[in-house]
Amino acid sequence: MTAPSRPAPTDPQDLLTGLGRSWLWPLSFGVLTLVAGIVMLAWPEETTRVVAIIIGLQLLVAGAVRFVTAFTHEDGTGGRVLHVLIALLSVVAGVLVLRHQLQTVGFLAIVVGLYWLLAGIVTLFVAISTKSMPGRGLAVFLGAIGVIAGIVVLAYPVESAVALARLLGLWLLLLGLIEIGGAFVLRSAVRRTEVQMR
Repeated sequence: MTAPSRPAPTDPQDLLTGLGRSWLWPLSFGVLTLVAGIVMLAWPEETTRVVAIIIGLQLLVAGAVRFVTAFTHEDGTGGRVLHVLIALLSVVAGVLVLRHQLQTVGFLAIVVGLYWLLAGIVTLFVAISTKSMPGRGLAVFLGAIGVIAGIVVLAYPVESAVALARLLGLWLLLLGLIEIGGAFVLRSAVRRTEVQMR
């Protein structure tokens, strides 16, 4: 006689927590970001509309991923609220970029620069304040890169769509590789935890 199967969690927060703990989330986000970076580097002379669509979609996906992973943080309500706020900011930025595709490259640079700056600050804050965070050094590095990239974009708005596409392509390529590396770090941490619990 087989034992009854464990009932699936029905609480939305439990569902999001279980989903957000999966290393496949950051891996999928990293691959998508990497592909977006390659596309921008391969066709930098395409119109600003194409660049805006790619960036807008990437921001929307980033917001969704950050919202789900916000429920995996156990550093209190403060860290979770910050991640949810950054997720909402990402979604709003993505919607604005998609709705105003023909706006100037300067506006696009400001939106992206603000997002990178704020996301980098939050990533640094969470990584520094959560000493038990898996891949903490990687998160600090990623946050610092985000802050630097945001400041550079805000201080020197790009004057052409080609230059912006190349800059964003390089950043998304780097971000995608780092996210993919972080996903495998998370997978290793999860597997170590599972082995220790046996």
